[in-house]
Amino acid sequence: MNKKILSNVLFLLVCVPGIAQKNFNITITNNSKISKNNEPIVLNLRNYNAGDVKSALVKCEGEEIPCQLDDLDQDGKMDELCFITDIDKKSSKKVNVTLYNEGKPKDYTSQVYVEMLLSNKKIKESNKQNLYISNLTVDRGVNPYWSIHHHGAAFENDMVAYRIYFDHRQTVDIYGKYKRGLELKQTQFYPDANQKNAGFGDDVLWVGSTLGLGTLRGWDGSKPTMLTDVEKRSQRIISRGPLRTIVEVKDLAWIPQSGQEPVDMTTYYVLYAGKRECYIKAKFNKPVTGYKFSTGIINVKNSKEFSDKKGLRGCWGTDWPVSEKDSAGHKKETVGLGIYIPEKYIISEEPANKDNYAFVIGSNTNEINYMITFCSDNENFGYHNAEQWFDFLKEWKAECQEPIIVK
Repeated sequence: MNKKILSNVLFLLVCVPGIAQKNFNITITNNSKISKNNEPIVLNLRNYNAGDVKSALVKCEGEEIPCQLDDLDQDGKMDELCFITDIDKKSSKKVNVTLYNEGKPKDYTSQVYVEMLLSNKKIKESNKQNLYISNLTVDRGVNPYWSIHHHGAAFENDMVAYRIYFDHRQTVDIYGKYKRGLELKQTQFYPDANQKNAGFGDDVLWVGSTLGLGTLRGWDGSKPTMLTDVEKRSQRIISRGPLRTIVEVKDLAWIPQSGQEPVDMTTYYVLYAGKRECYIKAKFNKPVTGYKFSTGIINVKNSKEFSDKKGLRGCWGTDWPVSEKDSAGHKKETVGLGIYIPEKYIISEEPANKDNYAFVIGSNTNEINYMITFCSDNENFGYHNAEQWFDFLKEWKAECQEPIIVK
């Protein structure tokens, strides 16, 4: 081979973004009678024998669409590929996937956002904090709640935003929007007066020590219990987008009920672009047969309740979003909350009390998976009374029960 040909070959090799490790087609099918929009499709890369995947390309019916690779266990190797698509009722789509063992994931415009920050006492403004972090672990007895800005990780898409308290409560709290868009980078969960006047959202729910929206806790036989008896607890940002955020919460050597053996619990909070719901996926270091846990939603003051007695429960109500002493500058907020728990996890649905609409749950495996969702009456794109919200919850569960089939 002469020098000119060799030079051209080397040039081409350098310009190739990565060597295709695997190229394959999949068919995604929607057998339901409901068209699905912004439907997340997740592929476990171990099923495709593609080796160490570094980058990927996804084409849906011939057109490139954004995709995302995630390293769930943070061992330096990608575990999942996800993309989002619309699919009509009773229809199928063909998707081509190319996995590469070189290069970096393509930089698509992000449709989600997530942040963790330490509180910087030198900065007075609550929306101008600058000590960004990706993870934090604390030992038994250490409470970082007041040292973490907005008290824990916060994440959003253009419809909704959530945060998770970094303390023994681990409460899931919410931020409602007026219009669609990403806001947390600017407001940091605490919009100032100018931002509020410009139409930015705000905290819309007071949670206190209640279950908030779908918080996973222990159960003592009569009421939920906090995650107090823990050797170490941590929060970590696993994924920042562009299509989904993943926040990991770990509780090591947790004793949910007195007299039981400790159990390690890792909980993933997953939020996709274009979807209200947050997926909650709890994994334990062993089967948890015999353990009882609890979850549910706060009983918003004077709220209307809905339950289908088969794992779907919701409410619609109005209350102050903060404590009385902090109410200056706030107004009463009306929200709709919802939770869907597959029946296989449900031990009992508890009667409503002044704090919660609760469930007692358990599992014969090492996993518990369920979903939460909400809306704010402030939205110019959402729901504005209990009837509309409860109708949405029924449709939401119906969609959940007929997932997309991937072949």
